[in-house]
Amino acid sequence: MKYIIVLGDGMADEPIPELGGLTPLQAARTPYIDQLAKQGRNGMLDTIPPGLHPGSEIANLAVLGYNVPEVFEGRGVLEAASMGVELQPGDLALRCNLICLEDQKIKNHSAGHIPSEEAAELIMFLDKKLGNDKIRFYPGVSYRHLLVVKGGNKQVGCTPPHDVMGTDFREVMIKPETVEAEKTARLLNYLVVRSRYFLEDHPVNLKRKELGKDPASCIWPWSPGYRPAMPTFRELWGIEKSAVISAVDLIQGIGVLAGMKVIKVEGATGLHTTNYEGKTRAALDALKDHDLVYLHIEASDEAGHEGDHELKVKTIEYLDNRVVRTLIEETADMSEPVTIAILPDHPTPCRIKTHTREPVPFLICRPGETPDTVEKYDEFSAVSGSYGMLSGPGFMKNLLMK
Repeated sequence: MKYIIVLGDGMADEPIPELGGLTPLQAARTPYIDQLAKQGRNGMLDTIPPGLHPGSEIANLAVLGYNVPEVFEGRGVLEAASMGVELQPGDLALRCNLICLEDQKIKNHSAGHIPSEEAAELIMFLDKKLGNDKIRFYPGVSYRHLLVVKGGNKQVGCTPPHDVMGTDFREVMIKPETVEAEKTARLLNYLVVRSRYFLEDHPVNLKRKELGKDPASCIWPWSPGYRPAMPTFRELWGIEKSAVISAVDLIQGIGVLAGMKVIKVEGATGLHTTNYEGKTRAALDALKDHDLVYLHIEASDEAGHEGDHELKVKTIEYLDNRVVRTLIEETADMSEPVTIAILPDHPTPCRIKTHTREPVPFLICRPGETPDTVEKYDEFSAVSGSYGMLSGPGFMKNLLMK
């Protein structure tokens, strides 16, 4: 048996009045996902352990069956792994967003979804201006970058920018959680303030403003941590060869640390414009010589952060028609049977534009297995599925029948 997990980041939501009281999953036309729900078994999965923030890093580690409180060391370390940045003992890694401010308030967490090329120019410029032997900036994808502070203390309170859009940035700057972390907090806040000064009149931003686009007003560091010690996916589950496909550094970094093959696809953006067909083809090709493929699609999450319910419905329909349809058609002809699983990592409700910790619906369609009575895939139908409510490594245990 081979396995493919399709992770629709942030697909789950809550009923939306503009959609007639339906969630985007309910409102979207998803005949192929519904086909799998009807032919397989369904349930709900709690992906966020108590006391942890409902971030994609937490949720994706949980979906893969890791003991998250034991292995989680912040989002920055995962992105460092994806970038090939080798962290040394004492290196503090943080996700470093480029964000847009308007009237001192956080307008968006993404500098208007700035393109990677423009963002890289800004981040490398900041590294020249603010970097030294203890501070380094590394460019990533779009608005997602990396800040490494040698000797930094991770006991600092950092707020994810997508959680506080519309808030005065000065109210949510970094706060020390211990006396020992005060120096690190001061340094990080200094970098935020100085980045505003250096970015204000940078040619990239002047051009963006001239074109009516949101500028990258400043950096926003968050999710601090040190290099984690975590078992590989093979050590954890006995799967000899596994692969991950994603446009997002965070997910690629999880793959690196998990010992999975990271497959990058040209035109994969993390937005609704992503190369759905290319990622699907890469997943099918990977199944030829891998036992499990983790196919991560970010678009629905970004639509949720934008509060755009119409776009979110569209991204779910794209996932159904441009990914799942092809997977169903082509895996049916493979010599070895393929189990297909579909789920989000967490909800990203359009109403609040950020992640929540509610359980998410999942389906597992295993060839030859007796289905349950669920006939449609969404947050409410899956509740009556035969898997019931799972948590922790429960999803992966059931997928792999361990």
